[in-house]
Amino acid sequence: MDKYIMVGADVHEKTMLLKVAEGRNKAEKRSYENTVSGRKAMIAHLMDRARAAGGARVIFAYEASCLGFGLHDLLRENGIDAYVLAPTKIPRSVEHRRRKTDERDAERLLEIVRAYVLAGNELPRVWIPDPETRDDREVVRARLDACEKLTALKSQVQSLLKRNSIRKPPSCGKGWTKTHWTWLRGLTQRGRETPQGVRIALDTLLRQMEAIRAEIAYLDREVKGLSETRRYAESVSALTAEKGVAVLTAMVFLTELGDLRRFPSRRQIGAFLGIVPSSNESGESGERKGHITHQGPWRVRRILCQAVWARIRTEPQTRTFYERIARRNPKHKKIAVVAAMRHLAILLWHIGRDVQDRTKCLENIAAA
Repeated sequence: MDKYIMVGADVHEKTMLLKVAEGRNKAEKRSYENTVSGRKAMIAHLMDRARAAGGARVIFAYEASCLGFGLHDLLRENGIDAYVLAPTKIPRSVEHRRRKTDERDAERLLEIVRAYVLAGNELPRVWIPDPETRDDREVVRARLDACEKLTALKSQVQSLLKRNSIRKPPSCGKGWTKTHWTWLRGLTQRGRETPQGVRIALDTLLRQMEAIRAEIAYLDREVKGLSETRRYAESVSALTAEKGVAVLTAMVFLTELGDLRRFPSRRQIGAFLGIVPSSNESGESGERKGHITHQGPWRVRRILCQAVWARIRTEPQTRTFYERIARRNPKHKKIAVVAAMRHLAILLWHIGRDVQDRTKCLENIAAA
């Protein structure tokens, strides 16, 4: 029978608290600093225990967080079976939430690992993208973040003008056109009736917006260049052939989802992206559908929503699909938008998966 050393770890930016157990034995508590030397000491201790136990396998689990997958990579490089668990898929009782401690969290993770190793229960782990995909994500996410900052600055400008009863003249037309920008810059000039404090605040906001717009232009070029690399060129070309799907939309979809072949069915695509309705079924009450789950990458949901609105305006089939659902309940048109988002996500998954299958097949032939 194989021997196992199982570890549940509550990992923070500066500390790591471990619960370590061999087989069904009582767990031992250990703490380390989350530094290079602390990680080395932890790995050395675990490997020493594995050798002392006659070559036992070390299975290590911790929750996904903003710290990324660096610890996972390091553990794998040292021969430790490392798993990153999804916090949203770990059930916790009300008592646990009220009496939450690092030690209790580590103990809960150890229980999950034990159930996986000794009883064959499912492990709620997340998919770990390869380092290149992670690196590509940083560029695409930086582009989305810059757009978020620009939107926030626009809201600040509008709030500033409203607070000071400054209204845009009708001759400016729609917001953020060239005429609108000229009017806003005019408000910052000395000699105008605009109060000095407002002029200064508006001037700094406009300069920040101009800087962010320059960064967006720079990031657009970087994303475009990335989309033209051998890794993405064919997939991006296939996805952008669909109306409403631009290069940025395609790159967000490809980098956030990674290997599209890991999803066995279209149902899993909707569930992964959090655009399926939640359900509540108990006894004879039947199944009740609620709001969408909002699980998975929110960035993909956002770009899908933008793409769907573009398709509603330009693509007859999508517009017919949207209007047919919206007619059922005109007060809940969001349901129709989400349905169209799910439909588009499945379409992009089919297209992207076919390209990845074909690419993988050609690579296998070339390697043979």
